[in-house]
Amino acid sequence: MTAETDHDLPREPVAAHEPSPRSGSIALVLLVAAGLVAVAVGLMTLGRVQAQPYILGILAVLAMVGLFNLFAFAAGIIRFVDRSLDDPVMGRIADHAFDGLAVTDPRGHVIYSNAAYLTLTGATGPQDVRPVERVFIGNPDVSEAVFRLLKAAREGKRQQEEVRISGQDGSQGRWLRMRVRPLGTGKRETRYAVWSIADITRDRERQEDVFQELQHAIEYLDHAPCGFFSVNPAGELAYVNATLANWLDYDLAEIGSGGLKLTDIVSGDGASLLTSIVAVPGEVKTEVFDIDLRMRTGKTMPVRLYHKLAFGADGAPGPSRTLVISRARDERSDPDRAAEVRFMRFFDHTPMAIATVDRGGNVVRANARYAKLGQALGLDSASKSIFRAVSSRDRHLLIAAINQAAEGQADIAPVEVALEGTKERWGQFFVTPVDSAENDAEAAIVHMLETTERRALENQINQSQKMETVGQLAGGIAHDFNNVLSAIMMANDFLLNAHKPTDPSFQDIMQIKQNATRAATLVRQLLAFSRRQTLRPQVLDLGDALSDLAMLLRRLIGEKVKQETIHGRDLWPVKVDVSQFEQVIVNLAVNARDAMPDGGKLIVRTANVTAEEAAKLAYKGMPAADYVRIEVADTGTGIPADIRDKIFEPFFSTKEVGKGTGLGLSTVYGIVKQTGGFIYVDSEPGQGTSFQIFLPRHHAEPEAQVEQPAAVASATNGAAKDAAPAAEAKPRTDLTGQGTILLVEDEEGLRALNARGLRSRGYTVVEAENGVEAMELLEEQNGAIDLVVSDVVMPEMDGPTLLKAMRETNPDIRFIFVSGYAEDAFEKSLPEGQQFDFLPKPFTLSQLVAAVKETMTK
Repeated sequence: MTAETDHDLPREPVAAHEPSPRSGSIALVLLVAAGLVAVAVGLMTLGRVQAQPYILGILAVLAMVGLFNLFAFAAGIIRFVDRSLDDPVMGRIADHAFDGLAVTDPRGHVIYSNAAYLTLTGATGPQDVRPVERVFIGNPDVSEAVFRLLKAAREGKRQQEEVRISGQDGSQGRWLRMRVRPLGTGKRETRYAVWSIADITRDRERQEDVFQELQHAIEYLDHAPCGFFSVNPAGELAYVNATLANWLDYDLAEIGSGGLKLTDIVSGDGASLLTSIVAVPGEVKTEVFDIDLRMRTGKTMPVRLYHKLAFGADGAPGPSRTLVISRARDERSDPDRAAEVRFMRFFDHTPMAIATVDRGGNVVRANARYAKLGQALGLDSASKSIFRAVSSRDRHLLIAAINQAAEGQADIAPVEVALEGTKERWGQFFVTPVDSAENDAEAAIVHMLETTERRALENQINQSQKMETVGQLAGGIAHDFNNVLSAIMMANDFLLNAHKPTDPSFQDIMQIKQNATRAATLVRQLLAFSRRQTLRPQVLDLGDALSDLAMLLRRLIGEKVKQETIHGRDLWPVKVDVSQFEQVIVNLAVNARDAMPDGGKLIVRTANVTAEEAAKLAYKGMPAADYVRIEVADTGTGIPADIRDKIFEPFFSTKEVGKGTGLGLSTVYGIVKQTGGFIYVDSEPGQGTSFQIFLPRHHAEPEAQVEQPAAVASATNGAAKDAAPAAEAKPRTDLTGQGTILLVEDEEGLRALNARGLRSRGYTVVEAENGVEAMELLEEQNGAIDLVVSDVVMPEMDGPTLLKAMRETNPDIRFIFVSGYAEDAFEKSLPEGQQFDFLPKPFTLSQLVAAVKETMTK
């Protein structure tokens, strides 16, 4: 229980152990000194012999006085006191302090207390003074706090507690603040504790009054007939009143817990208007905006905002104060106001950025889309000139258009210019003059529509159409070229068989063969670009394939260029044509070598790319899926930006005349695309070049795969042949054979050469000009045909139709198609499950007889 005392009773400051007051005077000290001097002078006049007894007596008296004082000090009757303790100022400060002060010794006894302590603890006098724990013992509201204070006192620490003391007989209680601290920092002083008790009841009452007033203010604000919100500099809603939360169908507690941003409740680009206020250091600005707010359900409501924003001395914006007035009721009650609301909705929600400008191009007013555009372009809020949104190289075009509008000229042509910013962006500006009689400050209305995506799409379509056109041309002429080259190469083989190496014309014939082979390589590259070449895809481990290429690449790039291959871990399988994939890597390596004439580094890196990672890369045209990436990077001269988009075009080359065909990268592009992959280039002048190839991950199918027939022959890679020495000649195999072959070819000269070559190897050859004639010869031979070698494209009856007809008669008949077109150009027209071999044109005599013998021996 707490003893309650009357606070108005005056009390004198007392100590628990009151010391005796000390008396003393300087006059008495002087009197004693004068007496001793007088005795000494008197004794000197008596003479030495007569004075000796008196001197001994005086010394005996002084010795007795000294001995008595020594025993009194030892007994504590006399003690020495520090003069500083008698300082009247320090003593009065403690004795008359408002807070109760008490000092306890190590045993917990009070050795000092002031009057306020006696009053607050209910003590009647110094003899009744008690320590804090004894005063408040038994009070459950205070006991825990007192225990913590006692613990801190024993440990020599500081502690503070605020407790409420219940009043007796229903009287109002009190609030006390109790503190404890050690007397000093020394080892002995820390054993003494200084206690202080202060009555803070009035302070608590004032705090509660302020809190109640604040609660009333918040209640008035929450239920005001208009909305109110505050946004911090980070764009987060710091406060929303209940009225606005009810309008927007949000739970007020949910908004107060954070998580909502200004962009969550503002429809469209309206938030950009609120964040586009020009900063003026140290000033407070209030702007009026008519925008739409977005409810939780997605519906919108028109409002007018009175947006107040204060800027610091450094120009940084502080939290906003925004008043919200609903204008939804105006649409029903006031037709004029409803028309204004509809206009503001059209104005702010249009996909075009709209602004009115003066003669100098300064923006007078603008809609939300224009404010968002300025933020996207990185313009600071202090910039009011519309010219700052346009790239400096095209700025004069917009200046000229606004000058025309300022002069009142109508029908100003739209201006399409590059926009300012780090990324390439384009915009089309429509400038319309303003009647000067209505507003002298506004000279023109500017509508701006961003055309970046449209231009990119147009460029992509144009590029695609151009590539498609060239591809169609290349694929169309490849068939005729291949027929001509096949005849040349076949006739050349006959000439080589008829001439010995010692003949004078043998070298000329070899020159014809080399040029024909080179021409065949160029045609094959055209087919690769047009994506109409024949591919024989197979499941491949890229790590193993690149390891097999390492030796070739080292010989290819030379000693000046250092090659490094970095394999990704656990690479997924891909399905590609091995020879065509090798051609892609070789062509890129050759280009890298040529870009590093003084030496450098070629890096080939592989890695898996998940669908999530592919989506983050944001490469144009590449859907999110699992890929295996092959990166071929060099430290060469790089590719200028103006030609970066042209490097995959056929016949485009930056090399000197005679040092390149311009088909290397176009071939790479065609092979990658035909494989179902994607290729992109990253390059900066002087920073090197990196080609990124993404091949789709191959997922094995559970059912057994029908083994596709292997390509009979493939032409030698031009780049590898140019840089690497020719492989050693393999031992010649026996290509002779027996059997009847039906040769179907509409080119008479080529058919004759092929028949001659097959007959020279021991085969019986029956010739047909087209499919109809071939069916007649099959009937004449009574089905005694061992193999059919047929062209694909022929008049009257083409090759696939001939295959169907012959298989109806003889299901086991063997077939070899020869064509200058790609195999997949006609494979779709064949019934499923049909087996045949394919020999692409042009081919040599040895390739033809090798294909025939391989098929005959199956």
